[in-house]
Amino acid sequence: MENTIIKVGGMSCQGCVKTITGLLTALEGVGQVQVSLEAGEARVSFDSQKLSRAHLCSVIEEAGFDAA
Repeated sequence: MENTIIKVGGMSCQGCVKTITGLLTALEGVGQVQVSLEAGEARVSFDSQKLSRAHLCSVIEEAGFDAA
């Protein structure tokens, strides 16, 4: 498993946190997900054989948030 921290912009409440957590957790190859509203980031553990960091960012962006 590979770990990454994705900066997430546009989150304003715990509902945003729940949405992003749910989207990332549902992806095959994702282990743990911790999204912090205060820090504006998502910490993700994922299988780099199945997913790329860029794909994780695109899933966040497709939900209407900024990801870097």
